[in-house]
Amino acid sequence: MNRNVALASALAAVFTAVAVQAQVKSEAAPAAAAAPAAVAPQAVPAKIAVIEYEQVAAATNEGQRSLQELQTKYQPKKAQLDALASEINTLQQQLQSAPATMPEDERASRARTLDLKQKQYQRDSEDAANAYNADVQEAIGKVAQKLGPVVMKYVQQNGYTMLLDNNGAPQQGGGLTLMWAPGTDISKEIVDAYNASSGISAPTPSAPSAPRPQGSTPAARPHTSK
Repeated sequence: MNRNVALASALAAVFTAVAVQAQVKSEAAPAAAAAPAAVAPQAVPAKIAVIEYEQVAAATNEGQRSLQELQTKYQPKKAQLDALASEINTLQQQLQSAPATMPEDERASRARTLDLKQKQYQRDSEDAANAYNADVQEAIGKVAQKLGPVVMKYVQQNGYTMLLDNNGAPQQGGGLTLMWAPGTDISKEIVDAYNASSGISAPTPSAPSAPRPQGSTPAARPHTSK
């Protein structure tokens, strides 16, 4: 499941519900008398709310619990990658410190072994990272879809006329960059409201561990010396 699609769908549900409510109120109002031919335009007061939708989904108790479960799920893979990285470092050190009298065929054999290990590490790291990211997208996307009713209720109860999603940094090619007055970001309020409605308690903080199989490896990928 694509997380961006899930977030867009959830936001669309909020916007649609607010628009429908506004339309019903408009249709229920009594018909006004015919207005004069020339009517001066008037500014409509706006109360804008800003939310970081993706971060809100991940910050909820449910989102945090899901992320902790994924850390536990991928911990064995991380340990496997760490062991492979350690083996690669050892092989590289042995090759670099080998005496000049070492036969060329043995040196070439060790170099090939090192190269194979490096390629295996790169391949396994990428596979693990892709699988982890896909699981994160699915888990957070499920929470994001449930946020819609909570966001809509909060927006309506507090008289907001517009909701803007401020996810993503401009340098990353995403998100919406705005200037707004302090207090209009409702992200924390939505997290608190969702936690209260879901009834899910905050997860117990886990011991430091690697959340991502690739990014958490302690050593950089070594290179075969030529």
